[in-house]
Amino acid sequence: MKNTALTDIHIKAGAKMVPFAGYNMPVQYAGINAEHETVRKAVGVFDVSHMGEFILKGDKALDLIQRVTSNDASKLYDGKVQYSCLPNEDGGIVDDLLVYRIDEKTYMLVVNASNIEKDWNWILKFNTEGVDMKDISDRTSLLAVQGPKAAEALQSLTDIDLASMEYYTFKKGTFAGIDNVLVSATGYTGAGGFEIYFNNANAEAIWDAIFKAGEPFGIKPIGLGARDTLRLEMGFCLYGNDIDDTTSPLEAGLGWVTKFSKEFTNSANLAEQKQAGVSKKLVGFEMIERGIPRHDYEIVDAEGNNIGRVTSGTQSPSLQKAVGLGYVANAFAKEGTEIYIKIRDNKVKAKVAKPPFYK
Repeated sequence: MKNTALTDIHIKAGAKMVPFAGYNMPVQYAGINAEHETVRKAVGVFDVSHMGEFILKGDKALDLIQRVTSNDASKLYDGKVQYSCLPNEDGGIVDDLLVYRIDEKTYMLVVNASNIEKDWNWILKFNTEGVDMKDISDRTSLLAVQGPKAAEALQSLTDIDLASMEYYTFKKGTFAGIDNVLVSATGYTGAGGFEIYFNNANAEAIWDAIFKAGEPFGIKPIGLGARDTLRLEMGFCLYGNDIDDTTSPLEAGLGWVTKFSKEFTNSANLAEQKQAGVSKKLVGFEMIERGIPRHDYEIVDAEGNNIGRVTSGTQSPSLQKAVGLGYVANAFAKEGTEIYIKIRDNKVKAKVAKPPFYK
C-alpha cells in the first residue's frame, strides 16, 4: 500500500486510516458529521495526493486529448479547467477526469487514483503522433482546501488573488513561500474552495503553513468519509460507484460533457444512443421513509419489480435525511416519481429528486 507525503502527519493527528485505491488514507479525524459541518460552515483540508496527474506536451497534445476525451478541449484557454470523461470502445467510461490547459501545447490531466495505470495505458494507446507524456503522480501532492472561509484562510499565503478566481480556473504562483504552486478552483464538495498542487518535498511545509494561517478561521483536517457525504449532497458522480466501464456517459447524465462536434473514442455509437434514447438513467433520490440506501441495493416499483440499483447513498448530515444516486428504468426517472429501495427485504419509500440535494 502506498503512502502520501503526509501520511505520518495524519497518523499523528489521530486519523483513522483505511486502504483506498491502493493508498493508506485518512477516512476521518473527529468524526464524519463534525468534519462535514466544518466544510459546509468554515474550512477544511483534504489530503487528496492519491489522485493522478499526467502532463501532455507538444504540437499534437490537444489532438490527442480531443481523440480520447468526450468534452471539447478546443474551448479551453490558458488557466481554464474542464470536466470530461474518457469513453471506452464498448459504450462505457474508462474514467472521469479534469483537463487543465497550461498553455497552447501543455496540458495537465487529473485522474482518479484507482485508475492511474489504466488511464495512462489507455491514452498511450492513442498517442500515435509522439505527444510527450509524463506521469507526475508519484511526485505530486494535492490538498483540497474547501469551505466558505477557504479564500480568507489562505490569502495571506499567496500572491494569487483567491477571491477573484472563477470556478473551473487555475493560476500558478507563490504559495507559502514556495514558487510554481498551482492553485485551482474546481471543488468536489459544493462548499467552494481551492486545490493546491505542489511537489512532495514541500508537503509538510505547506500543510503546516495552511493550518497556521487557517487557525483563526477554524480550519480542520477532513477525511475521505466527509468527502463522500459532501459530494453526494451535491449529486457529484464517484467513479467505481456511479460511473464505470459499463455505464454510458449519456445514461449517467453526462451528456453535457459529451460533445458530438468532434470525433472521439466511440463517438459514433454514443451519437446513435443519443438519437435512440437510453433505457436507464442515473437519478438522484431522497428517502421518504426511514432507511439508509447503500451501494448495490435494489430499486423496485410499488409491486416489488426490479427497476434499478443504488450506486451511492448516505444519511445527509446537512439535510438530516437519507439521499442517494442510482440507475432506474427510464419510465421511473422523472422528478417526483415514487420508487422503493430494498433494505433488508423491506420496500422503503423514496422519491426521485434532482441534485444538488443541498442548495
